[in-house]
Amino acid sequence: MATERKKILLRLDPAVHDALARWAGDELRSTNAQIEFLLRQALADAGRMPGAAGRMRRPGRPRKGPGEHGVSDGQGAPGDERGPRPGASEE
Repeated sequence: MATERKKILLRLDPAVHDALARWAGDELRSTNAQIEFLLRQALADAGRMPGAAGRMRRPGRPRKGPGEHGVSDGQGAPGDERGPRPGASEE
């Protein structure tokens, strides 16, 4: 079973938030994931990363668990159960 993640309220200067959001987008992460990535990097650099800390989640949607089935027509990306992409050719 996954460990429940802690929720915090974080107040940021709007310019800092905008810069962080742009950086996150450049790295294909959410702003939240970017903040966690940077905090983990700072903890590791300072030698303060707790050994009990779990790994960061992988980007994208979580994989379906055993017994969860979706219908795929082969038009989406591997593991993408949302159906054909807009503009995908139907040959």
